[in-house]
Amino acid sequence: VQLQASGGGLVQAGGSLRLSCAASGSTGRISAMGWHRQAPGKERELVATITSGGTTTYADSVKGRFTISRDNAKNTVDLQMNSLKSEDTAVYYCHARKAALNPKYDYDYWGQGTQVTVSS
Repeated sequence: VQLQASGGGLVQAGGSLRLSCAASGSTGRISAMGWHRQAPGKERELVATITSGGTTTYADSVKGRFTISRDNAKNTVDLQMNSLKSEDTAVYYCHARKAALNPKYDYDYWGQGTQVTVSS
């Protein structure tokens, strides 16, 4: 599975950005898709995920500001980011989990990362 992310950039605090990620290759059995981020000097953290059934999970820090959506037919996942803050500055990574018959062997794929910079 290859993940291609796009949509990062520079925005002022309070502004909005939309990230998009497209999965290609062997996309069968992709279960969860989502976004993680990593700020300089910090560990990678979950931002939001969405299952194939549409169940979403958000980090507390982005609830009410970010919205994740998914198109199962196109194998794409988007992240609409509103009311951006300087602390949202990070490299954002698209993520996809491919389910195995035995969940022990589920496999995670990662995109190349896209930079989001929020200026205050």
